[in-house]
Amino acid sequence: MAGSARKKLLLMGRSGSGKSSMSNIIFRNYSAFDTRRLGATIDVEHQHLRFLSNMTLNLWDCGGQDAYMDNYFTTQRDNIFRMVEALIFVFDVESKELRKDIETFVLCLRNLYEFSPTAKIFALIHKMDLVVFEKRQDVYRALMKSLEDTSAMFSFKVQGFPTTIWDESLYKAWSSIVCTLIPNVDLFQKHLKNFAEISEADEAILFEKTTFLVISHVTNEHSPHFQSDSARFEKISNIIKQYKQSCSKLRTHFQSLSLRGSDCSAYLDTMTSNTMIMVVMSNKQNNKPSNDQTDQDLSAATDDTFAGEAENNIILANIKIARKIFEKIENLESR
Repeated sequence: MAGSARKKLLLMGRSGSGKSSMSNIIFRNYSAFDTRRLGATIDVEHQHLRFLSNMTLNLWDCGGQDAYMDNYFTTQRDNIFRMVEALIFVFDVESKELRKDIETFVLCLRNLYEFSPTAKIFALIHKMDLVVFEKRQDVYRALMKSLEDTSAMFSFKVQGFPTTIWDESLYKAWSSIVCTLIPNVDLFQKHLKNFAEISEADEAILFEKTTFLVISHVTNEHSPHFQSDSARFEKISNIIKQYKQSCSKLRTHFQSLSLRGSDCSAYLDTMTSNTMIMVVMSNKQNNKPSNDQTDQDLSAATDDTFAGEAENNIILANIKIARKIFEKIENLESR
Protein backbone atom coordinates (compact mmCIF):
# COMPACT_ATOMS: atom_id res chain seq x y z
CA MET A 1 0.00 0.00 0.00
CA ALA A 2 2.76 2.45 0.91
CA GLY A 3 4.33 2.20 -2.54
CA SER A 4 1.09 2.60 -4.46
CA ALA A 5 0.54 5.66 -6.65
CA ARG A 6 -3.09 5.71 -5.45
CA LYS A 7 -3.64 6.91 -1.90
CA LYS A 8 -7.03 6.15 -0.38
CA LEU A 9 -8.14 8.84 2.07
CA LEU A 10 -11.23 8.48 4.24
CA LEU A 11 -12.87 11.78 5.11
CA MET A 12 -15.28 11.00 7.92
CA GLY A 13 -17.24 12.74 10.65
CA ARG A 14 -20.80 13.33 11.77
CA SER A 15 -23.28 15.11 9.50
CA GLY A 16 -22.78 18.89 9.48
CA SER A 17 -19.20 18.79 10.76
CA GLY A 18 -17.91 20.57 7.64
CA LYS A 19 -16.20 17.73 5.72
CA SER A 20 -17.50 18.58 2.25
CA SER A 21 -16.94 22.32 2.73
CA MET A 22 -13.25 21.87 3.45
CA SER A 23 -12.65 19.37 0.64
CA ASN A 24 -14.33 21.69 -1.86
CA ILE A 25 -12.24 24.64 -0.70
CA ILE A 26 -8.98 22.70 -0.97
CA PHE A 27 -9.60 20.60 -4.08
CA ARG A 28 -12.30 22.40 -6.06
CA ASN A 29 -11.33 26.04 -5.58
CA TYR A 30 -14.49 26.98 -3.68
CA SER A 31 -14.38 30.08 -1.49
CA ALA A 32 -15.65 29.85 2.08
CA PHE A 33 -18.77 31.74 0.97
CA ASP A 34 -19.35 29.29 -1.92
CA THR A 35 -19.72 26.38 0.50
CA ARG A 36 -23.02 27.77 1.78
CA ARG A 37 -24.78 26.29 -1.25
CA LEU A 38 -23.50 22.76 -0.61
CA GLY A 39 -26.01 20.13 0.49
CA ALA A 40 -25.48 17.07 2.64
CA THR A 41 -23.28 14.32 1.18
CA ILE A 42 -25.26 11.28 0.03
CA ASP A 43 -23.59 8.01 1.06
CA VAL A 44 -19.95 8.12 -0.21
CA GLU A 45 -18.71 10.68 -2.72
CA HIS A 46 -15.54 9.62 -4.55
CA GLN A 47 -12.98 12.10 -5.85
CA HIS A 48 -9.87 11.07 -7.81
CA LEU A 49 -7.45 13.95 -7.40
CA ARG A 50 -4.19 14.12 -9.34
CA PHE A 51 -1.44 15.31 -7.02
CA LEU A 52 2.03 15.74 -8.49
CA SER A 53 2.85 13.72 -11.59
CA ASN A 54 2.28 10.16 -10.47
CA MET A 55 0.23 10.28 -7.28
CA THR A 56 -3.57 10.20 -7.13
CA LEU A 57 -5.48 11.00 -3.97
CA ASN A 58 -8.53 8.75 -3.81
CA LEU A 59 -10.73 10.82 -1.50
CA TRP A 60 -13.78 9.06 -0.02
CA ASP A 61 -16.04 11.75 1.41
CA CYS A 62 -18.38 9.72 3.63
CA GLY A 63 -21.80 11.16 4.43
CA GLY A 64 -22.29 11.54 8.17
CA GLN A 65 -25.99 10.78 8.59
CA ASP A 66 -26.75 7.96 11.03
CA ALA A 67 -28.17 5.62 8.36
CA TYR A 68 -24.97 5.85 6.30
CA MET A 69 -22.74 5.52 9.35
CA ASP A 70 -24.48 2.30 10.37
CA ASN A 71 -23.80 0.82 6.94
CA TYR A 72 -20.12 1.82 7.02
CA PHE A 73 -19.58 -0.24 10.17
CA THR A 74 -21.68 -3.25 9.12
CA THR A 75 -22.40 -4.22 5.51
CA GLN A 76 -19.82 -1.87 3.91
CA ARG A 77 -16.97 -2.06 6.40
CA ASP A 78 -14.71 -4.28 4.27
CA ASN A 79 -15.10 -1.91 1.30
CA ILE A 80 -14.77 1.29 3.33
CA PHE A 81 -11.85 0.46 5.62
CA ARG A 82 -9.63 -1.78 3.50
CA MET A 83 -6.45 -0.34 1.90
CA VAL A 84 -6.78 3.03 3.63
CA GLU A 85 -3.73 5.26 3.60
CA ALA A 86 -5.14 7.88 5.97
CA LEU A 87 -8.25 8.66 7.98
CA ILE A 88 -9.18 12.33 8.30
CA PHE A 89 -11.88 12.57 10.96
CA VAL A 90 -13.62 15.93 11.32
CA PHE A 91 -15.04 17.00 14.69
CA ASP A 92 -17.48 19.88 14.98
CA VAL A 93 -16.06 21.68 18.01
CA GLU A 94 -19.57 22.88 18.98
CA SER A 95 -21.27 19.51 18.51
CA LYS A 96 -24.06 18.80 20.98
CA GLU A 97 -23.29 15.08 20.70
CA LEU A 98 -19.54 15.02 21.23
CA ARG A 99 -19.69 11.69 23.06
CA LYS A 100 -21.40 10.13 20.04
CA ASP A 101 -18.81 11.72 17.74
CA ILE A 102 -16.01 10.11 19.75
CA GLU A 103 -17.84 6.76 19.69
CA THR A 104 -17.98 7.00 15.90
CA PHE A 105 -14.25 7.79 15.85
CA VAL A 106 -13.61 4.68 17.98
CA LEU A 107 -15.56 2.53 15.51
CA CYS A 108 -13.39 3.88 12.71
CA LEU A 109 -10.22 3.01 14.63
CA ARG A 110 -11.49 -0.47 15.42
CA ASN A 111 -12.18 -1.22 11.76
CA LEU A 112 -8.93 0.31 10.58
CA TYR A 113 -7.05 -1.79 13.11
CA GLU A 114 -8.55 -4.85 11.42
CA PHE A 115 -8.38 -3.83 7.74
CA SER A 116 -5.67 -1.10 7.50
CA PRO A 117 -3.45 -1.26 10.60
CA THR A 118 -0.76 1.01 9.08
CA ALA A 119 -3.18 3.84 8.25
CA LYS A 120 -2.30 7.35 9.40
CA ILE A 121 -4.87 9.04 11.66
CA PHE A 122 -5.69 12.75 11.56
CA ALA A 123 -8.27 14.64 13.61
CA LEU A 124 -9.45 18.07 12.48
CA ILE A 125 -11.09 20.01 15.29
CA HIS A 126 -13.23 22.13 13.03
CA LYS A 127 -15.19 25.40 13.24
CA MET A 128 -12.77 26.81 15.79
CA ASP A 129 -13.85 30.32 14.80
CA LEU A 130 -17.04 29.69 16.80
CA VAL A 131 -15.09 29.29 20.05
CA VAL A 132 -14.16 32.37 22.09
CA PHE A 133 -10.55 33.19 21.21
CA GLU A 134 -9.25 32.97 24.79
CA LYS A 135 -10.66 29.44 25.19
CA ARG A 136 -9.61 27.92 21.85
CA GLN A 137 -6.35 26.36 23.00
CA ASP A 138 -7.91 24.83 26.11
CA VAL A 139 -10.85 23.38 24.15
CA TYR A 140 -8.56 21.99 21.46
CA ARG A 141 -6.08 20.43 23.91
CA ALA A 142 -8.81 18.82 26.01
CA LEU A 143 -10.40 17.12 23.00
CA MET A 144 -7.06 16.05 21.54
CA LYS A 145 -6.00 14.51 24.87
CA SER A 146 -9.13 12.33 24.77
CA LEU A 147 -8.50 11.36 21.13
CA GLU A 148 -4.83 10.56 21.75
CA ASP A 149 -5.71 8.24 24.64
CA THR A 150 -8.41 6.56 22.55
CA SER A 151 -6.14 6.09 19.53
CA ALA A 152 -3.39 4.58 21.65
CA MET A 153 -5.76 1.77 22.64
CA PHE A 154 -5.65 0.61 19.00
CA SER A 155 -1.92 1.28 18.56
CA PHE A 156 -2.57 4.38 16.46
CA LYS A 157 -1.01 7.80 16.90
CA VAL A 158 -3.39 10.63 16.02
CA GLN A 159 -2.22 14.01 14.73
CA GLY A 160 -4.59 16.90 15.30
CA PHE A 161 -5.22 20.32 13.79
CA PRO A 162 -7.55 23.16 14.86
CA THR A 163 -9.29 24.37 11.70
CA THR A 164 -11.88 26.73 10.23
CA ILE A 165 -12.81 27.53 6.65
CA TRP A 166 -12.41 31.24 7.39
CA ASP A 167 -8.62 31.39 7.69
CA GLU A 168 -5.39 29.68 6.63
CA SER A 169 -5.63 26.90 9.27
CA LEU A 170 -7.34 24.65 6.72
CA TYR A 171 -4.37 24.90 4.34
CA LYS A 172 -1.93 24.22 7.16
CA ALA A 173 -3.77 21.04 8.13
CA TRP A 174 -4.17 19.66 4.61
CA SER A 175 -0.59 20.56 3.62
CA SER A 176 0.68 18.59 6.60
CA ILE A 177 -1.59 15.64 5.81
CA VAL A 178 -0.69 15.43 2.12
CA CYS A 179 3.05 15.80 2.81
CA THR A 180 2.97 12.59 4.86
CA LEU A 181 1.75 10.78 1.72
CA ILE A 182 4.49 11.98 -0.65
CA PRO A 183 7.20 9.28 -0.75
CA ASN A 184 10.00 11.60 -1.89
CA VAL A 185 9.21 14.64 0.22
CA ASP A 186 12.73 14.49 1.73
CA LEU A 187 14.24 14.78 -1.75
CA PHE A 188 12.10 17.82 -2.47
CA GLN A 189 13.32 19.35 0.78
CA LYS A 190 16.98 18.56 0.06
CA HIS A 191 17.01 20.09 -3.42
CA LEU A 192 14.88 23.06 -2.40
CA LYS A 193 17.47 23.80 0.28
CA ASN A 194 20.25 23.61 -2.33
CA PHE A 195 18.28 25.94 -4.60
CA ALA A 196 17.75 28.47 -1.80
CA GLU A 197 21.44 28.45 -0.84
CA ILE A 198 22.64 28.89 -4.44
CA SER A 199 20.13 31.68 -5.03
CA GLU A 200 20.95 33.33 -1.67
CA ALA A 201 17.22 33.40 -0.98
CA ASP A 202 15.68 34.33 2.35
CA GLU A 203 12.95 31.80 1.73
CA ALA A 204 11.85 29.27 -0.88
CA ILE A 205 8.45 27.57 -0.84
CA LEU A 206 7.28 24.77 -3.13
CA PHE A 207 3.51 24.57 -3.75
CA GLU A 208 1.34 21.99 -5.49
CA LYS A 209 0.02 23.88 -8.50
CA THR A 210 -3.72 23.19 -8.32
CA THR A 211 -4.44 23.18 -4.59
CA PHE A 212 -1.53 25.45 -3.59
CA LEU A 213 -0.83 23.20 -0.64
CA VAL A 214 2.72 23.56 0.67
CA ILE A 215 4.95 20.61 -0.27
CA SER A 216 8.24 21.90 1.10
CA HIS A 217 9.86 25.10 2.34
CA VAL A 218 13.28 26.42 3.33
CA THR A 219 13.91 29.50 5.49
CA ASN A 220 17.06 31.45 6.24
CA GLU A 221 16.33 32.38 9.85
CA HIS A 222 19.37 34.70 9.92
CA SER A 223 17.86 36.93 7.26
CA PRO A 224 17.20 40.51 8.46
CA HIS A 225 13.66 40.15 7.10
CA PHE A 226 12.90 36.77 8.63
CA GLN A 227 9.18 36.46 9.45
CA SER A 228 8.32 34.40 12.50
CA ASP A 229 4.63 34.03 11.55
CA SER A 230 4.22 30.24 11.56
CA ALA A 231 1.15 30.46 9.32
CA ARG A 232 2.71 32.67 6.63
CA PHE A 233 2.95 29.89 4.01
CA GLU A 234 -0.70 28.97 4.38
CA LYS A 235 -1.66 32.66 4.22
CA ILE A 236 0.22 32.86 0.92
CA SER A 237 -1.63 29.75 -0.31
CA ASN A 238 -4.95 31.34 0.56
CA ILE A 239 -4.11 34.68 -1.07
CA ILE A 240 -2.69 33.21 -4.28
CA LYS A 241 -5.59 30.81 -4.66
CA GLN A 242 -8.07 33.67 -4.36
CA TYR A 243 -6.02 35.63 -6.90
CA LYS A 244 -6.15 32.66 -9.29
CA GLN A 245 -9.92 32.51 -8.85
CA SER A 246 -10.15 36.20 -9.75
CA CYS A 247 -8.04 35.58 -12.86
CA SER A 248 -10.33 32.72 -13.87
CA LYS A 249 -13.40 34.93 -13.57
CA LEU A 250 -11.71 37.37 -15.95
CA ARG A 251 -10.88 34.45 -18.28
CA THR A 252 -7.17 34.99 -17.90
CA HIS A 253 -4.52 32.43 -17.02
CA PHE A 254 -2.27 32.94 -14.01
CA GLN A 255 1.36 32.00 -14.80
CA SER A 256 3.80 33.98 -12.66
CA LEU A 257 4.06 36.89 -10.29
CA SER A 258 6.80 39.33 -9.21
CA LEU A 259 6.47 41.68 -6.25
CA ARG A 260 9.08 44.20 -5.15
CA GLY A 261 8.84 46.06 -1.86
CA SER A 262 11.17 48.40 -0.02
CA ASP A 263 12.89 45.60 1.92
CA CYS A 264 12.37 42.42 -0.06
CA SER A 265 11.10 40.95 -3.31
CA ALA A 266 9.03 37.84 -4.02
CA TYR A 267 8.96 35.79 -7.22
CA LEU A 268 6.35 33.14 -7.97
CA ASP A 269 6.87 30.93 -11.02
CA THR A 270 6.24 27.45 -12.36
CA MET A 271 8.76 24.86 -11.21
CA THR A 272 7.27 21.75 -12.85
CA SER A 273 3.97 21.02 -14.58
CA ASN A 274 2.51 20.23 -11.13
CA THR A 275 4.35 22.62 -8.82
CA MET A 276 5.09 26.31 -8.36
CA ILE A 277 7.89 27.93 -6.40
CA MET A 278 8.00 31.19 -4.48
CA VAL A 279 11.38 32.77 -3.82
CA VAL A 280 11.77 35.63 -1.33
CA MET A 281 14.89 37.80 -1.56
CA SER A 282 16.18 40.69 0.55
CA ASN A 283 16.71 43.84 -1.50
CA LYS A 284 20.35 44.94 -1.72
CA GLN A 285 20.41 48.67 -1.15
CA ASN A 286 22.88 50.73 -3.18
CA ASN A 287 23.16 54.07 -1.43
CA LYS A 288 25.79 56.25 -3.06
CA PRO A 289 26.79 59.50 -1.36
CA SER A 290 25.77 62.66 -3.23
CA ASN A 291 25.71 66.38 -2.46
CA ASP A 292 22.33 66.79 -4.09
CA GLN A 293 19.44 64.89 -2.44
CA THR A 294 17.37 64.85 -5.66
CA ASP A 295 20.26 63.36 -7.64
CA GLN A 296 20.75 60.83 -4.88
CA ASP A 297 17.09 59.80 -4.93
CA LEU A 298 17.05 59.47 -8.73
CA SER A 299 20.29 57.51 -8.69
CA ALA A 300 18.98 55.16 -5.99
CA ALA A 301 15.73 54.61 -7.89
CA THR A 302 17.65 53.84 -11.10
CA ASP A 303 19.99 51.49 -9.28
CA ASP A 304 17.05 49.72 -7.63
CA THR A 305 15.36 49.27 -11.01
CA PHE A 306 18.43 47.73 -12.61
CA ALA A 307 19.14 45.63 -9.51
CA GLY A 308 15.56 44.37 -9.50
CA GLU A 309 15.68 43.40 -13.18
CA ALA A 310 19.03 41.66 -12.73
CA GLU A 311 17.81 39.77 -9.67
CA ASN A 312 14.62 38.77 -11.47
CA ASN A 313 16.62 37.37 -14.40
CA ILE A 314 18.95 35.45 -12.08
CA ILE A 315 16.07 33.89 -10.13
CA LEU A 316 14.25 32.87 -13.31
CA ALA A 317 17.47 31.36 -14.67
CA ASN A 318 18.00 29.39 -11.47
CA ILE A 319 14.41 28.10 -11.59
CA LYS A 320 14.90 27.01 -15.20
CA ILE A 321 18.06 25.08 -14.27
CA ALA A 322 16.41 23.47 -11.22
CA ARG A 323 13.29 22.51 -13.18
CA LYS A 324 14.78 19.28 -14.60
CA ILE A 325 15.90 18.12 -11.16
CA PHE A 326 12.47 18.63 -9.61
CA GLU A 327 10.78 16.93 -12.56
CA LYS A 328 12.98 13.87 -11.97
CA ILE A 329 11.99 13.81 -8.30
CA GLU A 330 8.31 13.84 -9.28
CA ASN A 331 8.83 10.98 -11.71
CA LEU A 332 10.41 8.88 -8.96
CA GLU A 333 6.95 8.68 -7.35
CA SER A 334 5.94 5.88 -9.69
CA ARG A 335 8.95 3.67 -9.04
